[in-house]
Amino acid sequence: MVKIYIHTEYIELDSLLKWANIAMTGGEAKKMIRSGMVLVNGVVETRRKKKIYPGDRVEIAGGPALIVEKEER
Repeated sequence: MVKIYIHTEYIELDSLLKWANIAMTGGEAKKMIRSGMVLVNGVVETRRKKKIYPGDRVEIAGGPALIVEKEER
């Protein structure tokens, strides 16, 4: 499990995959999401602009589980 810290209220799913270095490009993130490789809180998610909030768990097939947390300033 990998913790990902964000400074904003939420992060979109495709941006999270790029931020966490799971996908190198937006196109790669889109393919991963559309192919059903990504689960959000245990449910397959196919919307690339899905808002991910602190406390959400994102799992990638064959990859790490990501836990999103809010970074306090």
